[in-house]
Amino acid sequence: MFSLGSRLAAFCLALILAAPLWVPRAHAGAYEAELPANLATTPDMCALLPCTEVFPGATHFSPRKGQPPYVEAYDNDSAQKKLLGYVMLSTDITDTPAYSGKPVVTLIGMDTQGRFVGMKVLKHSEPILLLGIPESALINFNNQYIGKSVTDTIEVGPSRPDENVIGVDAISGATVTVVAQNQVVMASGSAVARQTGIIAPTVREQPRFVTTGQTYDWAQLVKMGAVQQLLVKPEQVGLPRGPEPFIEMWFGDLNQPDVGRSLLGKNSFESLRSRLKEGESAMFVIKTGGQESFKGSGFVRGGIFDRVQVKQGADSFTFRDLDSLNLYGLEAAGAPRYTESSIFIIRSQAFSAAYPWKFAFLGNRVDRATGHRSFAVFESKYWLPADLLEGGRPKVQEPDAPWVRIWKSQALPISLFALLLIAVTVVYAFRERLTRLSTHKNKWPVNGFKYTFWAISIFWIGFGYMAQPSITQVLTWFHSVLFQWTWSLFLSDPFIFLFWIFIIVTAFLFGRGLFCGWMCPFGSLQEAIFKIAKALGLKRFQTQLPQKWHDRLKWIKYAVFFVLLAVSMFSMGLAEKLAEVEPFKTTFLVGVMNRAWPYGLFVAAILGVSIFIERPYCKYICPLGASLAMPSTFRWFGLKRKQDCNSCKACAVGCGAQAIDADGRIDHRECLHCLDCMILYTDTKGCPPLAKERKRREKDGLEMTPIGKNGYFIPIYPATVQDQISAKAAQGPDPRMPTEPTLPAHKRNVGFMSWLLLELRDHLWPWSAEGWRSQRALQIAGLSLAVAATIAWIMAAMGHLSSGAIIGWWFGWSVYEVLIRLSGRRYVKDGPWWRDNYRVAGVMDMMSYVGFKNLMIGAALFLVLQALGLFTP
Repeated sequence: MFSLGSRLAAFCLALILAAPLWVPRAHAGAYEAELPANLATTPDMCALLPCTEVFPGATHFSPRKGQPPYVEAYDNDSAQKKLLGYVMLSTDITDTPAYSGKPVVTLIGMDTQGRFVGMKVLKHSEPILLLGIPESALINFNNQYIGKSVTDTIEVGPSRPDENVIGVDAISGATVTVVAQNQVVMASGSAVARQTGIIAPTVREQPRFVTTGQTYDWAQLVKMGAVQQLLVKPEQVGLPRGPEPFIEMWFGDLNQPDVGRSLLGKNSFESLRSRLKEGESAMFVIKTGGQESFKGSGFVRGGIFDRVQVKQGADSFTFRDLDSLNLYGLEAAGAPRYTESSIFIIRSQAFSAAYPWKFAFLGNRVDRATGHRSFAVFESKYWLPADLLEGGRPKVQEPDAPWVRIWKSQALPISLFALLLIAVTVVYAFRERLTRLSTHKNKWPVNGFKYTFWAISIFWIGFGYMAQPSITQVLTWFHSVLFQWTWSLFLSDPFIFLFWIFIIVTAFLFGRGLFCGWMCPFGSLQEAIFKIAKALGLKRFQTQLPQKWHDRLKWIKYAVFFVLLAVSMFSMGLAEKLAEVEPFKTTFLVGVMNRAWPYGLFVAAILGVSIFIERPYCKYICPLGASLAMPSTFRWFGLKRKQDCNSCKACAVGCGAQAIDADGRIDHRECLHCLDCMILYTDTKGCPPLAKERKRREKDGLEMTPIGKNGYFIPIYPATVQDQISAKAAQGPDPRMPTEPTLPAHKRNVGFMSWLLLELRDHLWPWSAEGWRSQRALQIAGLSLAVAATIAWIMAAMGHLSSGAIIGWWFGWSVYEVLIRLSGRRYVKDGPWWRDNYRVAGVMDMMSYVGFKNLMIGAALFLVLQALGLFTP
């Protein structure tokens, strides 16, 4: 019969495993909603979209006009109709991605004074707004803009009246999403406001050119930056990769006399200058590759070049047929052949050729899975060389990126948080000094710090700043490394960013236990509940699962992690849904009262069981803990053990994490670093071997020497420590290593260069003579699989295999490598990699080693292929 605690734990586990099934359909809303197929091209946008919902009082809407496009909102359709304002579709203007990597498609209403009057999210791909946070939170966030002006400086975070900054409240747990949404709203409103005269155009000082009369050839113009390339590959717009680009264009300034004459020739340049009015500027564009046209369909229909723009600062400049002149040829020696060309005239004094600008190609990106088209912008920067301008380039102060503004606005709490993480690391680094000051009856030298950090993690980090790390961040990081790393994505949430630096560093130094056992808000909450219940007299009801059941159930968290990782390769959205196995969002980010009752019951069950069993979620379910357990296998510094630990059960009995086995060995993947065993390690009254030796010395009247680093009394006479080790312990296994120590024969007595080459071979070549003798069929099969995996990578580089396929191959190879190494090279290193501290590998040891190694190798190969332009996901 199981105890009460065991039965409650089983009930809790059942609830946890069923958690992903609780997804309420009502939350679906705009998540991956279907949009009209011709939305991006239809002139009558409001016939397809609910424009009246974002512009109350408007009954009539014009066709799309302007570039970027918008529609005008009127009170009626009569001849005396009154212009009320404008409605815009965010993806007509910007493709700023949110946390999912896709934009939040938003319909925005703005009156003639530039005040926002309505917003509606039509589609988003943020799984956290489907499950972790209700979509209503995004609606409430958008409603904060109603009544505010596009001319205001609006930022996510607190208002700063002294800087004229208006703050909008973020969505707890979705910082990156709302930072991106703020950019979308303000960029869309500003683009339309500038076109309609609500925002006055920026006036920039016109350039003063240095003219020498020198003529440049094409290669010289490219080298000096006076001519730039804009290349769009087929895979960047969702088409199959091929040898030909989607479109290749070259562009440049035609205002600087030396550059203009070099490109057009003297006569054509003088003719162009005679046609330009005061304050007008000219540029050229040629298409040298690809089947796509930069003129676009809008040029054919209405004389609008809807595929190209020039951007300078916050201003965008578009072109009609009257802004285009024929380019009959390029005179620069070595100029490439082209199939499409034009000279564009920018008829605005807001533009100045002296300042940096961007040439933008506007296109559509096709989702290969759904066929859905989304707006995409491809840009190339341009700035005339400094030696072609009198006085050089003007000083330009670019506005801070949104993530920079977030860091600046929260500088004090971010600094305090960073100091806290440093303090935790330093305190733990001196753990041996603290444990020597403690005894099994007085643990306060350790617990004083630990309990303080628990309280801070629960109330300040968890409930205060909602900085609870999650498995979804591990998956996002994994995808970003493989597909598209974006620093701004991670820097937009400073507390989570700093927390992950702390987690990664300490996991490799000490194992996952410092974060999981000391700083995880939810883990600390469970532990605090257990300790408080114990203090309130419930100790007699508190128990542990039988060791055999613990040893079985602890594997659940690894299974959950690998399932989430595998699912995320095919659908990040589905992985986010399944990640509801984590109770963190309900507890800290959203709140129990703001979610459907099953989520609250889920959290209540876990915390309820925590009264009777220490940290049940951490030990059996947490996929985040499982992901951190893999690098913990190779932590540099472990907890100390002595030979007598193999026969003494004192530490194992008191281990709340049940991470000490029958031989006294600590499993650092499961250890939560409570440090109770380290306290006993030097406690002369609590540690049985030390207590025995202490009593012997007291009886014989011998000196009480200090406890040495090996955990035994320093010998009084020139005797060995072996005299203090019991005969039974001396004959048992060495508990200082998680498994039996070993040293591969080929690594013995070799020089440095030989050692380095053997080290490289060990990581890259899993086959061995031992494996060949014992598992020849498996070895032969592995050679075939290795050849297949190599071919798969080559095919990926040639564009014949998708990222999903190559990842599937890599997973398959990793599974095989685990098997083949277990049959031959059954060893891993313990501690720093540069030490030959080998030990026999268990199955989980080998899975951790191969999984982590191949993740790093695979990521490196992906990045190399991308850098060489051979692979784009």
